[in-house]
Amino acid sequence: MPQLNPSPWLFYLFLAWLILTFLAPSKILGHTNLMIHNLKVQKQLTLPEPDHDN
Repeated sequence: MPQLNPSPWLFYLFLAWLILTFLAPSKILGHTNLMIHNLKVQKQLTLPEPDHDN
């Protein structure tokens, strides 16, 4: 029975986990850093308070 031979699917299982553990965090952190950057830009682009020196 070929299902009992662990060498083909075990290799692909480890390969998939290696890809998920090394590539996915960098992709996810790239998206979260963009969101933080957008919040900082929005705070800098707010209009200044008008002077009330009447």
